[in-house]
Amino acid sequence: MHSRKLSLGLKEQISTLMDTPVGNCDSKEKLLEINSKVITCKICPRLSEHITLISANIPKRFRNDLYWAKPVPSFGDSNARLLIIGLAPAAHGGNRTGCMFTGDGSGDWVAKALFQTGFASSSISRCKNDGFALKDTYITAVVRCAPPHNRPTSSEITNCSRYLSSELELLDKTVKVVIALGHITFQTYCKLIGLTAIEFHHGGKFSIKGNKVLLSSYHPSRQNTNTGRLTWRMWIQIFETARIILDS
Repeated sequence: MHSRKLSLGLKEQISTLMDTPVGNCDSKEKLLEINSKVITCKICPRLSEHITLISANIPKRFRNDLYWAKPVPSFGDSNARLLIIGLAPAAHGGNRTGCMFTGDGSGDWVAKALFQTGFASSSISRCKNDGFALKDTYITAVVRCAPPHNRPTSSEITNCSRYLSSELELLDKTVKVVIALGHITFQTYCKLIGLTAIEFHHGGKFSIKGNKVLLSSYHPSRQNTNTGRLTWRMWIQIFETARIILDS
C-alpha cells in the first residue's frame, strides 16, 4: 500500500521539515522514515478522495497556490521535550501548504503561542520552508489527511494512529510535556498509552507514566476562537504552563 521509493525532491521536502541538525540522529532518521510512509499512504479511500477533490475546487483566495494534497507529515525537533498533537490537517491549511498548522487561522494561533513562549523562531508561518522553526518541540496529528467536515471516522483514526504510535515510541525518551488539542485527540492519545481514568477538559494537567505531563486544550479552530469558547488567554496559558514545567 506504500511506495518503497520516493523521488529525491520529495525526500528533500520531508527532510527540511525536521528543524534540528543535532540531537538524537537515530530518532531523526526513523521519524523521517515514518514521514516518508505517511505522505504515500492510501489506506483510507474516503480521505484520499477528499483531499483530491479539495485541490480540484480551490477557493479564489488560493487560486495561485499549488496544493500539497497528500497526507501531511509531522515536523520539528527530533530531540523535543514538548509534543503537540492536533487532530488533522485543515483543508486549506496543512492540506494546501504541506505543513501542519501552517497557512490558516489555527496555525496562526499555534505559531504565535509557540513564539511567545520560546518554542518557535517566529510568530507566524504561512508556507513550508518560510524559515519558521520549532525549538524543543515536535508537532504531529492523529490523522494526516484533511477529513470531510473536519471529522475523521473511527476507522480512519485507527488506521492513521499507527503513525502516531510509532512517533510516540521514538520520542518517548525526550518528551516531557504533551499538549493534546481537542477531545478526540486527547482520547486517542490516552488510548495509545493505556490511560483510562482521566477525562478531557480545557486546561487539564495530568501526571502520566514516564515522568511526563499531559496538558489538554480546546483545539484553536475558528469555531472555538471566533465564538469565544477558546480565548487567547485560555490558549496562551497552556503554553505558559508547558514552559514552566520544562524550565523547572
